[in-house]
Formats: sequence, C-alpha cells, structure tokens
Amino acid sequence: MMQKPGLFNAITDVPGIRVGHHQNESTGTTVILPPMQGAVAGVDVRGSGPATRETDALDPTNLIEQVHAIVISGGSAYGLATADGVMRTLAEQKIGFPVGENMVVPIVPTACLFDLELADNKSLQPDADFGKQALSNARSEQIKQGNVGAGTGATAATLKGGLGTASVMLDHGIVVGALVAINAFGSAVDPATGLLYAAPFGLEGEFENLKPHPASSATEKESGLMENTTLAVIATNAILSKPQATKVSEMAHDGMARAIRPIHTMFDGDTIFTLSTGELEVLMEQNAPFMVKEAMKVNLIGAAAADTLTRAIGHAMLHAESSFGKPSYREVHLD
Repeated sequence: MMQKPGLFNAITDVPGIRVGHHQNESTGTTVILPPMQGAVAGVDVRGSGPATRETDALDPTNLIEQVHAIVISGGSAYGLATADGVMRTLAEQKIGFPVGENMVVPIVPTACLFDLELADNKSLQPDADFGKQALSNARSEQIKQGNVGAGTGATAATLKGGLGTASVMLDHGIVVGALVAINAFGSAVDPATGLLYAAPFGLEGEFENLKPHPASSATEKESGLMENTTLAVIATNAILSKPQATKVSEMAHDGMARAIRPIHTMFDGDTIFTLSTGELEVLMEQNAPFMVKEAMKVNLIGAAAADTLTRAIGHAMLHAESSFGKPSYREVHLD
C-alpha cells in the first residue's frame, strides 16, 4: 500500500501530541507535549558534543517510564535552563511523577544545539521563560517550520538550517511523526546537483517538483567548528515499551544519516527522542510467537521513524529563510 502523510504532515498528526515554539531574534525553544498522563520515552545520543538533561532517566534499566514533555532548544548548555520553565508550569498543573501527597516532579528530558555564534547580543541565550512561553504556545495543529523555535539560529553547513516536521500513516490507524531542528556540521545537499539528500525519500508529490541546481559559487561544505547538533523527536500512537522506544530512537538515526553528510561528528551532539502515547497495538501475524511479533513491531515503527525523519529534514531545509549571513537552500539552489 502506498504510504501517505497525515493531515498536517507533521508530528502533531499523532493524536495527543502538541508542539509550541518561542524565539527571539537569534535563538529559540520548542516544546513537544504528550497527553497529560505522559508518554513512554526512549532516547539515543550519537553525536560527540551533546548538551542534554534527564536523558539518563530514559535508560531502559532505570525507574522512570513516563515523560511529560520534551524540550529541544538553541543556546547550547545555557538552553538547558528552558526545561525549568516547563517543569514549573507543569508542576502547577499537577502534571508529573507523583512523589508524595499533592506533589509531582515533571519529567522533562531536554537537548540543546549550538547557535551562540550567530547571536549579535550574547545576553540573548534562552532561559526558563523561553520554556514557559513555548509550553503556553503548544497546539495540536499545523506546525510552523523553518526559522522558528529551536530552528531559529540553526545552520546546516554553509546554509541556513531550521525546524521541520513530517508524518506517515501506517495500517490500522498507526501514525508516526518526526520533528527536527537541523543544525549540522555536515551538509544536507548534494553539491554536484543541488539536490537535497532527503528528496529521494519523499512520499508521492512531496519533493518531486523541485528543480534544483548546483551552487553558482562555493559548494556545500562543513560548517565552522562547534556550531552544531541536530535534534529530533519521534512520536507514535503505537504501544511501545521503554526499551522498544529506545530502539526506535536508535533506528531513527539512520534517517539523519540519509539526509546529512557527514553526521554524528565530534562537533555534533545529535540526539533523538521517541515518544509512545500507547494508544494502539500494532497488529501482526496472529500465528507468530509473541516475541517475534514484538520484534516485527519495532522494525515497522523504527523504519517508519527513520524515513519520516529524513523527510522532516528536507522540510526544514525548504522552509528555512536566509538570515545571520547564511543563505537558505531555496536562495542558493532553487532561485
């Protein structure tokens, strides 16, 4: 059966998932909210320069099963403060891990990318208020893409990066969505043709009308040192355990590798979170042993996550607008 995107072709096609952005002129924050009761989550960090918070809690051997928000942000390690605003607001709403009478601790894993070099005013790093504002902006509808939220100050090699999203509808009501902020050391573009590496992986009609050309001057090369990290969140309404969500995050990194070259470098902190809202079971061969069915389920969701993330990276590049002296993909390869 031919695969199709959801209504918005966005991570918010997964029922119960909401997304909000907040940004200033140089950096920004994006919050991904699961349903109020939380979602099972996994994470996989592949880059060698991560800025993360609460990722250890997602280790399958550790206690926590549900998270209550995921935050991705600019600001490098300064951006980890954005989670404070999200935590405080969720705690006021009594959303979190119960630790006593009338007390909760919201679990808010967070990862940040490096965009400090683009800021004209070094005092504009994101803080707790960024997280609070992004949380208040969270909606279950179409998502703004490009120079918004965590993608505000993002770059991709010599081009402006940004935030992108995509989704795919599988059988029996299963939805897989991806959201990404591409801020890569490597390039998302084939320098010989100007074609996005993600383009061949698009669904019908998604990237087919692009007519790119090579850059007229400099070809796509790696960005400057220490200005990197691509962050992504996968979401699905399929029932996944914590180890399964972790495996889906691992498999989804293949989606980054298809769309960005090189990837997972010493200057990137590439991180992928996976959220399972646990709404639907994936139906597999009825006669197969339980463990075989569970393995097949992870294969299905993980492969879809990788493909959808590749497409989301393509959308991020197409929606990015020239800024901070970095030209957009459209300006260099489509105009």
